[in-house]
Amino acid sequence: MAYPAKYPQLNETELTEHARDLLVRVIRVAFPHPSFPDSPYERTAQIILEESKSSTWLRVTLTQGLLTLDSLSAGDFTALDEDQATAVLRSIEHTDFFGFIRRTTVLNLYDDPEVWKAVGYEGSSFELGGYVNRGFNDLDWVPEPLIEEPADVPFSPLPGLKRPQTGAVRIPAASAAEAAGDGNPISTNQPGDLAASHEGVER
Repeated sequence: MAYPAKYPQLNETELTEHARDLLVRVIRVAFPHPSFPDSPYERTAQIILEESKSSTWLRVTLTQGLLTLDSLSAGDFTALDEDQATAVLRSIEHTDFFGFIRRTTVLNLYDDPEVWKAVGYEGSSFELGGYVNRGFNDLDWVPEPLIEEPADVPFSPLPGLKRPQTGAVRIPAASAAEAAGDGNPISTNQPGDLAASHEGVER
């Protein structure tokens, strides 16, 4: 990394126009979205520049990091192609400089209304009464759901399975006794069968 003693320009309050262009390029390479226009990236870069003014440490970290990027890129990071620029950023991804850019970009780039439009997000709907009457069902690429089961289509949850029968099947106690062959009814697990097996007890 570059240090203030070697680079007096680190003490400048305002960054150069090249530094701003370099910052926009860093954000574009780190967060590549071909469908995003340049404006959101430029606004995010401006937010980072404004944020860096809140403390000397942030300002020096940002200026130092941008100078280092140029020094790692034969003098001009903005002249590198996508692969080369990505490789340079990976080499400094664990620095405070890149961490500052990353977290500020995540919080602001994707909060830009122009980015919302690019990704199809309509923005907050709370103030307008919610989504129920404002496009809740406007997903025209999703097939219409099957609301009712057609009468001519047999029910079969899985191939080879039959519809389960519903309701209990009762076996008369007399029939159960005959099946036992000894006059003693077998258990059918049916309510009332125990009472029916005793004489004098009305079923």
